[in-house]
Amino acid sequence: MTNRSATAPDPAAALQRLLVIMNRLRDPDGGCPWDLEQTFETIAPYTIEEAYEVRDAIQRGDRAELKDELGDLLFQVVFHARMAAEDSSFDFADVANAISDKMIRRHPHVFADADIADAAAQTGAWERHKAAERAQKAFDSVLDDVPAALPALTRSEKLQKRAARVGFDWPDVAPVLAKLDEERGELAAAMAAGDQVAVADELGDVLFAVANLARHLGLDPEESLRGANDKFYRRFRYIESKLKEQDASIEDASLETMEALWQEAKQHDPAK
Repeated sequence: MTNRSATAPDPAAALQRLLVIMNRLRDPDGGCPWDLEQTFETIAPYTIEEAYEVRDAIQRGDRAELKDELGDLLFQVVFHARMAAEDSSFDFADVANAISDKMIRRHPHVFADADIADAAAQTGAWERHKAAERAQKAFDSVLDDVPAALPALTRSEKLQKRAARVGFDWPDVAPVLAKLDEERGELAAAMAAGDQVAVADELGDVLFAVANLARHLGLDPEESLRGANDKFYRRFRYIESKLKEQDASIEDASLETMEALWQEAKQHDPAK
C-alpha cells in the first residue's frame, strides 16, 4: 500500500500555488479577460453550482470526482477572497482565520475544558453558541440570518426550525397534516375561481406546509424531492428505452402507451 503521508504534496504549498494562480488570473496586466470581468454577483451562481456538484459526487460514491469537485469549490472560495482583497474588504487569510476562530469557539470541549457527554449534547451546545453569535450581531428577528438565497424548500424548513425554537410550532404531526389539507383546499378554490395570482400564492402555501410536514417527520424536504426526481428520471428513461427497443418514437407514443410502460417501470423499480 502506498504511504500517503510520504507521497502527498505539502498542503500549504498546494494552497499557495492556487492563490498565486488566482492572483494571476485577476491581474489587470495579462490576466484572463473573463476572470477579470467577474464580480461577487456573477460568480455566486457558480459557487452554488459547485456545492451541488460536490454533493452529487458524494451521493454517487465517486471519490475521484469528489476530489475534482472539491477543488472547484475551493477555487470559488479563493475567487471570492481575491475579489474582496482587491477592494480591501478581506483576503483569503482572513477567511481561513475566521472559520478557524469559529470552530475553536464552538468546540470548547475540544479546545478548552468544557465537558460534552455525547453527540446530542454537542448539537445543543452548538446551537447555543450560534444563538449567542446571532445575539451579538443584533438581528431584529430570529429569522434574519436565514439566507434568502437558499433553495426554497430548505429555506422553508430553516425558517420553521428557527420559529420553533421560540415556541412557534405545532405540538405534533396531526395538525400539520390538517394544515396541509387546509392549504390544498384553498388551492383548489383559487383554481376553481380562475385567479392565477391566488393560485400561485396558495401553491406556495402548500409547498411551505409540505416542508413543515417533512420537518415534523424528521426528513429533509430537499432530499425527499431529490429522491422523487431520481425516481422519475429512472422510470421515464425506462419508457424511452422500451420504446426504442420497439423502434418507436416517444414523441409519437400515446399517453396510454407511456402510462402502461410507466406502470411496468414501477414494477422493475426498487423504489416503489
